[in-house]
Amino acid sequence: MDVSVGVRKARAEDAEALAEALARNRGHMRATEPYRPERYYTAEAQAERLADGGRRWFAWEGERIVGAAILSGIVWGPFRSASLGYWVDGGRTGRGIAGALVDEVLRASRDELGLHRIEASTLLDNHASQRVLARAGFERIGHAPRYLHIAGEWRDHFLFQRILHDRPPPLA
Repeated sequence: MDVSVGVRKARAEDAEALAEALARNRGHMRATEPYRPERYYTAEAQAERLADGGRRWFAWEGERIVGAAILSGIVWGPFRSASLGYWVDGGRTGRGIAGALVDEVLRASRDELGLHRIEASTLLDNHASQRVLARAGFERIGHAPRYLHIAGEWRDHFLFQRILHDRPPPLA
């Protein structure tokens, strides 16, 4: 990874930098992200998202967010699983940032959260993201027709998972 970039957990005070990063990358992410209303690109909306219970990590270059990863849909109990999403600034792709974000999410998921499994999905033609997942030890487990509404249509995705460990869940 580019040594000028660091990865850390998201904080509430990151809302302004996150809104700026999302607005800056709006065109870059249009082909791979769901439709976002205008309000999504404001600091207020991002402050609400940062408080929604999802676990997030940001890649920083100086004062700018240049990538993000989120764990959502966290399920505890015997499942202990979550869904992973991530993006990298359009001007910073191909520099190992996505891999560093995914590696940190996997480490924290296993060591801090005690999750057993992480799932991810990609558009069928998103070969760069598929390479990131393969390098991080994900295996492709399926094809989901019309999985997510992207760029105005329901798009097929490949599904991936990474098993983090085989320890039993803690007893409640």
